Amino acid sequence: MTSLQGKDILRASDLTMDEVELIMRTAFQFERMMGTGQRIASLSGSVLATLFYEPSTRTRLSFESAMLRMGGQVISVAEARLSSSAAKGETLFDTGKMIENYADVVVIRHPTVGSAAELADGAAIPVINGGDGAGEHPTQALLDLFTIRKEKGRVEGLTVALVGDLRNGRTVHSLCSLLANFGTRFYFVAPPGLTMPTAITGPLRNLGVEVIETDSVRSAAVDSDILYVIRLQKERFEDQLEYERLKGSYVVDADLVKASKPGVTILHPLPRVDEIKSEVDAYEGAAYFRQAANGVVVRMALLALVLGRI
Repeated sequence: MTSLQGKDILRASDLTMDEVELIMRTAFQFERMMGTGQRIASLSGSVLATLFYEPSTRTRLSFESAMLRMGGQVISVAEARLSSSAAKGETLFDTGKMIENYADVVVIRHPTVGSAAELADGAAIPVINGGDGAGEHPTQALLDLFTIRKEKGRVEGLTVALVGDLRNGRTVHSLCSLLANFGTRFYFVAPPGLTMPTAITGPLRNLGVEVIETDSVRSAAVDSDILYVIRLQKERFEDQLEYERLKGSYVVDADLVKASKPGVTILHPLPRVDEIKSEVDAYEGAAYFRQAANGVVVRMALLALVLGRI
């Protein structure tokens, strides 16, 4: 039987299809149980450490909510660059060695690509990547997949347009790895300089995945089942003048929704800045707030599975 017990969750591509399906099934099971008012106490006695070197609302709070809803406990370090021993020069490897004494599982967010793997090298407990710079965000990709299944009733054979800062958007890097297994057809929509890295597009094409790169959001929207929008990652720009020049390159408004494929589902990992107008919120297919809510049950499933408590 497939088991995730003791496994680090560092990259979406590390997960087998059987493991992804196990996470999905478990999340749907937990959602049904919560919907009937059942109490899930499978993690009583377990401790989650959340170690955040970058700001977070949804990822941190949904992981902490997930742990508490299953009867576990949480210890947390926010703004870890300033408030942890990292300010004294401690390496992530050593931090991992220390945290394994205090918690049973740890979630880390850090501005450096590969940081979660470095922590995992030192820690003997499961490490979950909550976002490593412009690298990956595998648990976001899992909740995105869960959301697509709920909104569309299937994942197989959909056309998905990824729109925005594809160079720095770690959520879309991870999502591509998962969707490539479902016969997805991709539009990558980005302004020059922010296109999807060839480290993503190359392997996709080698797998026979259809990838269409364009700077026209309208041409993609009219042909796509999913419009997945991300903000320009201001914190990743070395030149803030470049950010100011490019911000607002793509804006999803009511007119674009009307011009899109009928029934298009609009997703966004949040926070949004100016790339989706608030007027779109009333559209039935605007699923980004439901998407954020789905993070709790998906992360409940992940925590229970890596701790072997299901």
